[in-house]
Order: sequence, then structure tokens, then C-alpha cells
Amino acid sequence: MKAFLSRPTTRYWLSFIGKTIFYFAVVLILIYLYHYKSIQGGNFIYNEF
Repeated sequence: MKAFLSRPTTRYWLSFIGKTIFYFAVVLILIYLYHYKSIQGGNFIYNEF
């Protein structure tokens, strides 16, 4: 297992997948927080553009 994780291609793909999941979670959190911007709430993020 240690030899598998030490290979450069495996480390690259694990890093890529980890960063993708992290950034997706950040986007979901930002959309969730945008929901509480006004008292009415529930406005979709693109309604004001």
C-alpha cells in the first residue's frame, strides 16, 4: 500500500480528486450561505445579474 501511494501518478490523481471535492464543497457552502442574504431567502444566485 505504501508503494502504491508513493507513485507520482497516484499522488497526482489523489491530489486532484481531493482538491475537486474541496472546491465543490466550498461552492456548495457559498450557495447555501447566499440563501440567507435576505429575510425572504430562497433567491437563486443568478436572479440579480
